[in-house]
Formats: sequence, structure tokens, C-alpha cells
Amino acid sequence: MKCLVVSDSHGDRDVLVRLLDKYRGQVDAFFHCGDSELPHDDAVFQEMFTVQGNMDFDAVIPNEVNPTIDEVTVYMTHGHLVGVNMGLDHLLANAEVHNAKLAFFGHTHQLGVERRGGVIVLNPGSITYPRGEFARIGGTYAIVTTSAAGIDVQYYDRQLQAVPELKFHFAD
Repeated sequence: MKCLVVSDSHGDRDVLVRLLDKYRGQVDAFFHCGDSELPHDDAVFQEMFTVQGNMDFDAVIPNEVNPTIDEVTVYMTHGHLVGVNMGLDHLLANAEVHNAKLAFFGHTHQLGVERRGGVIVLNPGSITYPRGEFARIGGTYAIVTTSAAGIDVQYYDRQLQAVPELKFHFAD
């Protein structure tokens, strides 16, 4: 499976359209980890799994999703309801309940990826308002690829260019 993960676009619909236009047909799924500030019926969400963030006020948008794509189960939530600012334990527990191999979240605006037990936990960072060590990049998203060899994560900037130092491999 190959998927694109983006978060915290905060009203920047144009960047989501650019991502859809570039990657349509190249990835199996698009994930938005919340705080889009767009209504649930916006056309971009016809092609994208999305969850409600703390700055999304459309009650139709779910707090979490749990799709299985090409036999890979994903758990995604924004993060504010599972306390990601205080740690990832609650997020990880939810992922494990759903038998997820991948757990995606946003909220902190700080990119990061790590393996916790059998789960890869990933924050793509904010595409619009990045924070933390990699804020200088100016916004990020991630492409996650699963294969028999493991899981590969590559981060990209707002210009849709790979960030060479932000490439990770997790062997199975």
C-alpha cells in the first residue's frame, strides 16, 4: 500500500488540491489528520479519509477512522481527544484495539515517525503552520509505503519535493 498523509492545513484548500492533482493514481489512499477547516462535503474529501480536528466544527466529520487498504489497517485521529501533547500512549492503545499497523495523527504541527511495538505512529506535521525542529522546511506531508520488506516513510515539503534527511525505513 502507498498512501499520502497530510494534516493541519487550516483553510489552505489550494495545497490539498495540488496534492490530489499530483498524486491521484500514484497512491492508494489520501489521509487528512484534521484541522482542515473545510466542510465535510468539500470536493477534496471525496477522495480523502479525514477526521475532525479541534479547529473543525462540522459534526459530520468523524473523530477517528479505521480503514483497511490492501490488507493494511490504519487508525487515524487528530490527536486532541487522545492527548497527544502529553504522550502517545492513548493513541497507541486505540490503534492496537483496531489492530492497526499504522497510526496517523496531527494536532501538534510537528512531524515525527516511530515504531511503538508493532505499530508505526506518524505525524505528517502541518502543511501550513509547521512547528518544532523542522518548521524551517515550511510545511510537510508524508508518503507511507508498505511492502514485504517493511514500511518506508518519506516526508515532502510544500513545493512537493522530497526532504532527503526525512526518509525512514522500518524493517518487518
